[in-house]
Amino acid sequence: MQDFITGLQFLTRIRIINQTEWSPERFGRSVKYFPLVGAVLGLLLSFCAHLLLSLLPSIGIYIPPHVIAAILLILAIILSGGLQCDGFMDTMDGIFSGRSRERMLEIMKDSRIGANGVMAFTLLVLIKWSLLLDISPMNLPLALFVMPIFGRLAMVIGITLFPYARPDGIGKAFALYANRKSLLVALILTVLLILPLSSKAMIGLGLTGLAAYLASSYVTRILGGLTGDVYGALTEIIELLVLFVFLF
Repeated sequence: MQDFITGLQFLTRIRIINQTEWSPERFGRSVKYFPLVGAVLGLLLSFCAHLLLSLLPSIGIYIPPHVIAAILLILAIILSGGLQCDGFMDTMDGIFSGRSRERMLEIMKDSRIGANGVMAFTLLVLIKWSLLLDISPMNLPLALFVMPIFGRLAMVIGITLFPYARPDGIGKAFALYANRKSLLVALILTVLLILPLSSKAMIGLGLTGLAAYLASSYVTRILGGLTGDVYGALTEIIELLVLFVFLF
């Protein structure tokens, strides 16, 4: 339970206990529970969607669809604390800089955001907003439940199957103390969470695994491994993919 809480409080803004010690071992042990962290986020997002799409209209309060999409997108960022968004921007700045591997890693570590990161994140938000707007109201709560689960599973795939590109860093603790057994547990938890759901969720699981592996392989060829920023970027990319699955 403590390991799950560690993952929950690191990956989200949800606070259950006052945790002052963040040991590398505990970080590593929390990795297998990342899909459960995603399920907590998914429940909150899907409930919010149900509230905006069904409960409020039933009492005569109508909110335009484009406003609902914006609220859901903002809520997802707030709940995660923007952690994955920051990783996505840093990754885009680094791998599309056209510099040497060492310089790319330096750029990603810089707290300042460059033009590549800003442009990529703007496009990401625009596409996510469009997808949330266009997914049918009947499918949207389910898509929002599944999306963060698969996004955090992608992170587990990157952590457990690929080397870490830096000699140190917060992400190093995850990579050092998580292994393929952690991935197996995370996969089992993911299947148990989505098994009662629609066939689209199972299709999304297969695509998630493939896309996360291919994206991690691509970045590893460029950087020699992954970093904590790349873990965040993987989450954002896979969440986008999940929304595309539910759109079609």
